[in-house]
Amino acid sequence: MRTSNPALGDKTFSLRAAEGEQSMTIQGTVNKSAILIGIIIFAGAISWTQFMNGNPASMILLWGGVIGGLIVAFITVFKKEWAPVTAPIYAALEGLALGGISAMAEMMFSGIVLQAIMLTVGTFVALLAAYRSGLIKATENFKLGVVAATGAVGLIYLISFGMRMFGMEMPYLHSNGIIGIGISLVIVVIAALNLVLDFDFIENGAESKAPKFMEWYAAFGLIVTLVWLYLEILRLLMKLNSRD
Repeated sequence: MRTSNPALGDKTFSLRAAEGEQSMTIQGTVNKSAILIGIIIFAGAISWTQFMNGNPASMILLWGGVIGGLIVAFITVFKKEWAPVTAPIYAALEGLALGGISAMAEMMFSGIVLQAIMLTVGTFVALLAAYRSGLIKATENFKLGVVAATGAVGLIYLISFGMRMFGMEMPYLHSNGIIGIGISLVIVVIAALNLVLDFDFIENGAESKAPKFMEWYAAFGLIVTLVWLYLEILRLLMKLNSRD
């Protein structure tokens, strides 16, 4: 069960529910995912409002969300049994970060956030429908390709971050030219395909009777992918709008 999502590694569902205990279900994971999305929206609205009102503390919320969310995400990955507590905390922190990032993008290009949200939701629904209908199947070759592509994207971003620390820029990656837009479009597709791997992995986890707390962990993993997809779509839209 290979997946490129770091939150849903090969050994994620190696645990089994004990005899007589409740086990993970797909519906339970859906419910937990909805709760986490609700928390993100609520926290995002707080951060968004602070940015729009020009509150100086808004940057603290943004960076607190980014750094705190990263720390809690790592804790959740290594302590899966803590997911019922850490996953909601991660969602709240991620909401603060996304609210600030979205507000800054909206100040630059009016209406861009709604477009990014609609495209993210549309992509999620379309891929879920394609997966459930069997139109897209998470075969081993498919998984291997997505994992390799995602790893390449992660490496590129890591190199870009290192170059920026020394005052340099990765060629084309952040530009709004044809090549830059093409790169962003490819990354959006890769992020979207990760959803298929997540759907497959969650389904297999439910079939293998993982412990009940894994519903929270699986929901956390899915949210990680959705957040990445939203940010990449937002980045692509900003590049397109900056060309007008």
